[in-house]
Amino acid sequence: MLKIILYVFLLCVFNLQANENDLKKLIEQQYPDIKIQSIKKTNFNDLYEVYLGNEIIYTDKSFKFLIIEGQLVDPKTKKNITADRLAEYQKIDFSDLPLDLAIKIKKGKGQKKVAVFSDLDCPFCRKLEKDVLLGLDDVEIYTFIFPLAIHPEAEQKSLQIWCSDDPSTNWVKFMKNAELPDNKGECSSPIKEITAFAKKNGIQSTPTIIFEDGRRVSGAIPLDQFKSLL
Repeated sequence: MLKIILYVFLLCVFNLQANENDLKKLIEQQYPDIKIQSIKKTNFNDLYEVYLGNEIIYTDKSFKFLIIEGQLVDPKTKKNITADRLAEYQKIDFSDLPLDLAIKIKKGKGQKKVAVFSDLDCPFCRKLEKDVLLGLDDVEIYTFIFPLAIHPEAEQKSLQIWCSDDPSTNWVKFMKNAELPDNKGECSSPIKEITAFAKKNGIQSTPTIIFEDGRRVSGAIPLDQFKSLL
């Protein structure tokens, strides 16, 4: 009896994987430029979840339709399944972060750790710094300077801070009072490496916060929420 159950289980797994592979081929035939990172069958009839890196779309196994920018919600629990799945996909192992490229600020014993991809000309980044990060205790903050193209002066300002004698202190000074160190920013910087890492991991906006358990959150979230996630 146990062998029969095991056989049926393995057969179901095999068929499911075959369906997922066939669906992947169908999508790639019609959309060759799309990079599919994962396909999984949901618990809802013939609905498949397709993860594309920054978003989740839905279709059936025959690719007869596409649901784009839709949110799958469990009517019984009221949970937003799409948001939960996207958060799970977008987790980043904290040990994979290039921490040697970050500006490090240690508060207290620094028993907790958090990383932030931040643009110093981003108003939400400054809000996060002033309203949240400055009010934390016993934490080590790794700030990745990530100047966005929409802020044309941000890279030069970032270089001036990175090339200063004390990048950590000067980063906080600028985020609080817009004070820049007196230098021309003429030194090698990690900006290109940080940008490459961000692109590889789908980080496109600032601030993007990575907590120690891998969870990723975008935006200047309130202090209480930040502490509960920390």
